[in-house]
Amino acid sequence: MLRGVGALLKGMATTLRLFFSKPITVQYPEQRRDLPRRFRGRHRLTRHENGLERCIGCSLCAAACPADAIIVEASENDPAHPVSPGERYASRYEIDLYRCIFCGECEAACPVDAIVLTPTLVPSDYSRQSFVVNKQDLLEEVSGDPKRPLTESELARRSLSVR
Repeated sequence: MLRGVGALLKGMATTLRLFFSKPITVQYPEQRRDLPRRFRGRHRLTRHENGLERCIGCSLCAAACPADAIIVEASENDPAHPVSPGERYASRYEIDLYRCIFCGECEAACPVDAIVLTPTLVPSDYSRQSFVVNKQDLLEEVSGDPKRPLTESELARRSLSVR
């Protein structure tokens, strides 16, 4: 009983101490908080430096996703006009961001480093359809970043900092 009263008094003391301190308010979107170094935000599909997609449609990311938020459909690659360097490519790649828990398992499972989680926040919206991102959305650079794919050295640096 006394231990419970002591814990209650300790909690009340913390509440009173913080009650008289100045609140921390960030005027988002004009000011942004510094995110943690390992923050996992918006998904992105990357390309090779020659422009080919990295994703080979193996569906390992979909299998590793604990929330079952990823859909991958593979198709045969045309040798005359290849989309990716392998025999197959992802003809359909969708991520449902409502279901996604941003755990990074898809990034860890990908054998060719095709999917990365960028340190960019996922924008808010009112429609559910805007949170189902398709392959075209994932291949495009997120706003605020230059319109170019990640280079091999950027991918190497990213894999060292995340894993």
